[in-house]
Amino acid sequence: MGGHSHWATTKRHKAAVDSKRGKVFSRLIREVSIAARLGGGDPDSNPRLRLVISKSKEANMPADNLKKAIQRGTGELPGVVYEESILEGYGPNGIAVLVEVATDNRNRTVADIRHVFHKHGGTLAEAGAVSWQFQTRGCIVADRAKVDEETLMTVALEAGAEDVRTEGDTFTVVAEPEHFEAVKHAIADHNIEIEHAELTSLPSNTITVDEKTAEQILRLIDKIDDNDDVVRVHANYDIPDDIMEKVTAAI
Repeated sequence: MGGHSHWATTKRHKAAVDSKRGKVFSRLIREVSIAARLGGGDPDSNPRLRLVISKSKEANMPADNLKKAIQRGTGELPGVVYEESILEGYGPNGIAVLVEVATDNRNRTVADIRHVFHKHGGTLAEAGAVSWQFQTRGCIVADRAKVDEETLMTVALEAGAEDVRTEGDTFTVVAEPEHFEAVKHAIADHNIEIEHAELTSLPSNTITVDEKTAEQILRLIDKIDDNDDVVRVHANYDIPDDIMEKVTAAI
C-alpha cells in the first residue's frame, strides 16, 4: 500500500459519506439484512452479522432500526430482498476498481455504474477482469501517537495477524478474514484504541498516480459512491501525500 497511509487517501471519501447519516444507515441496513438472510439472525453464531452489528452501533444506528433489519433478513418481517454483487472496472490510467453493491435490481445498478465509469474516463469490465488483483483482508487501524509499536505488534501477531504496517500517522494491522475478529478483540482487550476496523479488499500491487490522474480517479470514485446501491469501492491507486493535499483542496 505504499509508504503512506491507505486510509489517509480515503479519509475524505469516508468523511463525505459519513456526513450523510441517512445514507450510512441505509447501507448498513442492507448489510444487516443480507447477513441475517445468509447466516441467520443470531450474531453469536453468525460472525458476519456480528461484525455489521458492531459497525451499526459505531454509527449510532437506533436499536429498533437494527432489530427490524435483522427481522427483514430472516423473513420475520416483510421487506425488499437485496442481492450482493461485485462489479469490476478500470479507471483512468488503468486503475483497477472493485465496486461492492447490494441491490434489488441488478440490471438497473449495472447500467447506472456503467454510465458513471464512462462519464469519468473509465470502463466497466467483465467479471474477473480485476478482482484477481485484490485480496480480502481484515484491516485494523490505530493512531501511531496512541500506541507503542512493539506492544501492538506483539499483541496482533500473537492473535493471528499476518502483518503490521506503518503508514503515515497510523499503524495498520492486516489479518486474514478468519482471524480478523480474534485480532480485533485482542487489540481491544489490551486497551489499544482502534481508529477503524473492517474487512476490505486490499490490492496486491498499487499504481502511483500523478496529480491529474489522482483528481480523475477520486472524482470517479466519489460519483460511484454516490449511488445508493453501492456499499464500498476499492481501487489500486497510490496517491502521494503532497498530491493528495492538492487534489483534496481542488475538488
